[in-house]
Amino acid sequence: MNERAISGAPGVLSEESGILVIGLGLIGGSLLAALRAAGYAGRCYGVDLNPNEVALGRRMGLIDDGGPDAAAFLPHVSLIVLAVPVMAIAPVMAQLSQLRRHGQVVTDVGSTKSAIRDQIRSALGRVPSWLVLGHPIAGAEKSGVEAANPTLYQRHRVILTPESDTDPQALHRIEHLWQACGAHIERLTVERHDEVLARTSHLPHLLAFSLVDTLARQDDRLDIFRYAAGGFRDFTRIAGSDPVMWRDIYLANREAVLQALSEFEAGVSELRAAVAGGDGDAMLGIFSRASHARHYFDRLLSQKSYQVMETRNVVYRASAGGQVRGTIRVPGDKSMSHRSIMLGALADGVTTVEGFLEGEDSLATLQAFREMGVAIEGPQAGRVVIHGVGLHGLKQPKGALYLGNSGTSMRLFAGLMAGQAFDVTLTGDDSLNRRPMGRVADPLRLMGAVIDTGEGGRPPLTVRGGQPLAGIDYDLPMASAQVKSCLLLAGMYATGETHVREPAPTRDHTERMLTAFGYPVSRHDDVAHIAGGGSLTGGFIDVPADISSAAFFLVAASITPGADLTLEHVGINPTRIGVINILREMGASIELLNERGVSGEPVADIRVRHAELHGIDIPVDQVPLAIDEFPVLFIAAANASGTTRLRDALELRVKESDRIKAMADGLDVLGVVNTVVEDGIDIVGGRYHGGEVESLGDHRIAMAFTVAALRAEGDITIRDCANVATSFPNFPALAGEVGMQVEAVSEGA
Repeated sequence: MNERAISGAPGVLSEESGILVIGLGLIGGSLLAALRAAGYAGRCYGVDLNPNEVALGRRMGLIDDGGPDAAAFLPHVSLIVLAVPVMAIAPVMAQLSQLRRHGQVVTDVGSTKSAIRDQIRSALGRVPSWLVLGHPIAGAEKSGVEAANPTLYQRHRVILTPESDTDPQALHRIEHLWQACGAHIERLTVERHDEVLARTSHLPHLLAFSLVDTLARQDDRLDIFRYAAGGFRDFTRIAGSDPVMWRDIYLANREAVLQALSEFEAGVSELRAAVAGGDGDAMLGIFSRASHARHYFDRLLSQKSYQVMETRNVVYRASAGGQVRGTIRVPGDKSMSHRSIMLGALADGVTTVEGFLEGEDSLATLQAFREMGVAIEGPQAGRVVIHGVGLHGLKQPKGALYLGNSGTSMRLFAGLMAGQAFDVTLTGDDSLNRRPMGRVADPLRLMGAVIDTGEGGRPPLTVRGGQPLAGIDYDLPMASAQVKSCLLLAGMYATGETHVREPAPTRDHTERMLTAFGYPVSRHDDVAHIAGGGSLTGGFIDVPADISSAAFFLVAASITPGADLTLEHVGINPTRIGVINILREMGASIELLNERGVSGEPVADIRVRHAELHGIDIPVDQVPLAIDEFPVLFIAAANASGTTRLRDALELRVKESDRIKAMADGLDVLGVVNTVVEDGIDIVGGRYHGGEVESLGDHRIAMAFTVAALRAEGDITIRDCANVATSFPNFPALAGEVGMQVEAVSEGA
């Protein structure tokens, strides 16, 4: 923490301002310790009714002076923190309202905000604009100033619950206070805060107290505790917390705690019924959902990945040069991984999937079906076992289905959910929630679906259940496998037939996999046909390596002198090999070896060696077949002699980012001559230098510029790369294995 973070903003927390903490316990003491550790040299004062705590605070260097009465110290401070028990805040606030001087700001640390707000309104008639209610989500079983920990708030959240008329400057000062301690700031309403904390903090403590108390009253309690394993100790550790404090919390947040307890009792009843009835699938469904949620919780706290990409700032530093040699297998095909989970969940019987991509997008799909009652084992080393519930066996999720960054999930789920009997809301991360969904919502409405979208036809989508669907004849306005798949999946629930006509061929994984699951899909020329009323049968799915992921290495080897690379078990579906066709036309040396079929999909090992590339006019008929691979194809064009021209690629404007503009901006930074047109780009190959580029959170752009470093005359830094985990979680490691030089660095985590 630099000194400016403490004293750089006058009137926020300068050394001249002074700070008073009322209540020298763990929370208040740790706040003072954190400020001291961060370099704050201003005056600190402490108020506590226990003179021993005040004396100890002095000896520890946390306070310069202290005593039992706040009035003695108020003239010397500009910021006051209330760290007293929840039920004691109102009388303290009544005193402060009489003695407070102009410009002084007050905040608190209580874990129940409604009760505190109600007490203050009762005592003062309103919540003063100079009061900012807050709650640091941190603590320990130990109490008192002796337990003060200067790192207690680092990388932890502090929730602030300002009122509509809270002074913005006061709010800014309190945010700055906690940021100086290393905390992350979030804002919630008072009501939402209490609902969330009742479930995530208050309920677990209540259960721990109850379990330990129940066992402690058993006749054989000594043996129970003597032989308790680590799990018991972990779960009951929080029962050692301050009983008086928790009594006050439950009295203050009673309604929210009771609601959370009712939800828990319903869950226990469901599990009890499964155990009593010997229902293994039901138990597995509950346990797998819980296990996955626990892993998610770990990631959330450490800000590593899945569903928290917005909180991370991952930077790739790609060194100029390197080589590309060896034999590797890239992760499983993302499109097929999504569809294997979807169709396996809706099938009758068990489906085993090998080669499943354990990336963020696919995991979001998997978790969504767990939340709708599907028992899923794994993933474990790419293996997933799905206990299907049939086309009509899904259950309504408790809340919205979070689909991370996955546009495929969002669009395909829209079709599947249109045929369900219950309402469901589909949402995602900030990037996904900016992407247009009218292209699926509009034709689904023609089938009879009722769908509400956010502003501009964007997520979240709310799909209303119980709507009768009817098959339609639909001409896609632009080639899109996602829209086609959405309508075919909805067609399973519709009366009659659904016909989808494509203006150009797109990937046909949905049609192939539906057929593999025993649901017939026919195709005549450019029209795919499906009839409603069928069923799916579980089986075995072997997911080949993803050609979209392989594309980065196809280009890397093609542009690097001396390169010789083999990519194993890659899917070469004819609707996906546009990248191979385009690279070959540019002069690339690419061989398909050991061609074979797995789970209805063609597969091959691909050998690629360095070749001198030349610019081409990319054939229009290849554009839909390489739509996801164009970011790295732009890098191939930058290394080719002459000019490469792309047209009829408007679809690139509505991917995770506007990929035409984003790539052009990055190429400009590197000194690559290019000209952007509405539906494409011209790229002139030649020498280029290093620089710092923005990926805009788009995984394919991030990886493409990493490949560019192989021929750059300087290092390339790529910002905002966390979303690479959506499709290629081990990309930096695999790139390093073949000789590329890339380092992933997390910043601000």
